[in-house]
Amino acid sequence: MVWLPSIPSELPFGCRRLTGSCAGSRGTALLNRWTSLELPTPDCLLVLASTRSAEVPGISAAGCTPAARRTTALADAELLIHGPGVPPRWPLPPLPAGVSPALISRVVAETIPLHVEVAAVGLPIDPPFPHLRFEAPSHGPAHCIRGGAAMDPRRVNNLIHQGQRLGRSLRRPLVLAECVPGGTTTALAVLTGLGLPVAQLVSGSALHPPMDLKQRLVAEGLSAIECSSIDPQALLAAVGDPFQALTMGVLLGAVDVDQPILLAGGSQMVAVLALALAALPMSQRQMLSTRVMLGTTAWLAAESLETASGPSSLEALLLRLEQHFGIALEAYAAGLRFFNSRHQQLRDFEAGYVKEGVGAGGLALLASLRGVDNATLLQRCDDAMDRLLQATASRPSAP
Repeated sequence: MVWLPSIPSELPFGCRRLTGSCAGSRGTALLNRWTSLELPTPDCLLVLASTRSAEVPGISAAGCTPAARRTTALADAELLIHGPGVPPRWPLPPLPAGVSPALISRVVAETIPLHVEVAAVGLPIDPPFPHLRFEAPSHGPAHCIRGGAAMDPRRVNNLIHQGQRLGRSLRRPLVLAECVPGGTTTALAVLTGLGLPVAQLVSGSALHPPMDLKQRLVAEGLSAIECSSIDPQALLAAVGDPFQALTMGVLLGAVDVDQPILLAGGSQMVAVLALALAALPMSQRQMLSTRVMLGTTAWLAAESLETASGPSSLEALLLRLEQHFGIALEAYAAGLRFFNSRHQQLRDFEAGYVKEGVGAGGLALLASLRGVDNATLLQRCDDAMDRLLQATASRPSAP
């Protein structure tokens, strides 16, 4: 089960670097901070949030219907916190295929183990489990971005401030994860608003993401903004979501402390990093990039939305982020694959039905860096799927 690198910069089997050809000394040093078993076990913060953009028909596959997507974040968090064998208050919403990536996150949290905390910002339903609050629950979800008025600017300011306080208080490495149905649409909106050419590079939860629909919503939202040059905070108020505001603040606060942060996800994490970089002076941008590493799944890292050849969409997105802000970023894909799983729901990941979410990729990468091989992770995911199916079969009708 234990993997030990022959040289400090060697990646575990199956893991892949997504930026640049090789890690320089700075990148190797950052990677080693996640590899060393002598350093403190990282904390994991899962941020749950909501945007009414997710209720646009056809926009997301994180739940088959707009109504189902209202409880997706709660269901995913319960699976991560309690595990697949505990009857949830909010069952996992039906998906076109596959199973929630929270299953992977739970397996990793049990294996390392991790201290997981959940933050809720802007959910339509108050979570039935202990969680961190950074604002009054009455704020509710962000409005749909098409109106260009997603959140009150005062709310955005408060969430950024709260995130900065959290970032400055870090005493251990932090894994940031998210569950925000509709979040790839708000990610596309803020990245576009910041001036990055990413129209065909931001994926989604669906097997075939509704790119035209997403781009129309983004265009409508951005057209409602009066000025052509806009600061990150105003952009968030126009077309963002609560998760982005809070975690942008965390990254800004982390500039002042020497703790690494693993952004566990894909384009939504890229958007948060872009917002933080845009808010920083040039002299501090590279400093932030020395603190931050992005980790994602092999499935998202392989997806190509623009062309059938060349780098994946996520790799192209990361390159454009680096070029736009003049930084070098560390980003890696985990090696976990499900070709040989006993369960069709897990093999569906290989067909693209499920790609990322709830920190699955970053946490699987962390497990590999901490010495857990992919065969062990696969076996434990299969076992967790057994327990989930057994619990689902014995559960009474959903509330």
